Amino acid sequence: MIPVIDLHCDALLQLHTMQPPSFESSQLAASGPALKSGGTKVQLFAIFIEPETHSETKFIHALEQAELFHEVVCRYPDVKTLRRWEDVRFLQPGETGAVLTLEGVDAIGGDIGKLRTLIQLGLRSCGLTWNDANLAADGVGEPRGGGLTLFGREIVSLLNEQKLWTDVSHLSRRGFFDLMKDAAFPVATHSNADAVHPHARNLDDEQLKALFDRQGLCGVVYSPEFIGGGTERLLRHVDHMLEIGGAKCLALGSDFDGLTEYPDGLENASCQQLLTKLLEQEFGRETAENICWRNAEAYMLQST
Repeated sequence: MIPVIDLHCDALLQLHTMQPPSFESSQLAASGPALKSGGTKVQLFAIFIEPETHSETKFIHALEQAELFHEVVCRYPDVKTLRRWEDVRFLQPGETGAVLTLEGVDAIGGDIGKLRTLIQLGLRSCGLTWNDANLAADGVGEPRGGGLTLFGREIVSLLNEQKLWTDVSHLSRRGFFDLMKDAAFPVATHSNADAVHPHARNLDDEQLKALFDRQGLCGVVYSPEFIGGGTERLLRHVDHMLEIGGAKCLALGSDFDGLTEYPDGLENASCQQLLTKLLEQEFGRETAENICWRNAEAYMLQST
């Protein structure tokens, strides 16, 4: 079994809607049992606030999801909280490291102190936007296509200071290149190649090469909408990114629990070994291991 490090899932959002929340629930694509069965070594769990959430309650929802991370996810047997990137070194066989992340800074409004609070609660990676615009930057769905604001640059500076990853997934193209100038640890936690399947959420070759030149990670995402097909088509995205310099930068970013549709055979985290086997068959054992976990672990250790 090839271990897996998965850079993105939305299990916290789903847990937030459950009464009572259960990390064992079959409703979760990235449940505790599924992660263990699929050989997940590290799973990144995103705090995500639905856009329609009232602005006055967004930060409360973020805190509630952080509490679910610590009290539900990280209390599950053999799940260990990674509060520092270097903690990945201390995982034992059969254990799954859990990392808290943030998908879009809408929850903090214009108060960077709220981001500091989330960092104190264990946050290790942060994306500035979802698809919409906010006080930090424009997302891919904002027609204006603006870059980082002064507040956005202040956030990136804090992330650099704290050795957090800055996530470019969902960011506008202009915002992407603004961020590449400023971020110490840029990543795309869940994005594919626009050259293989054009989509606003995919990265074009200029963006991918800029990310690879910085040795930043790109986690391929399992959304059929972004893939342009099923699992075999996902391999074409991988092949293309390998060709343009991503051999040491490619990773996995499933987006489990954030999708309404999955490729056949990749419906939940217990299915990850299907993908590892396909990657090994297509690209060889060494490349498959690099994509599935070695590249991500190396970047974690470089981010200390």
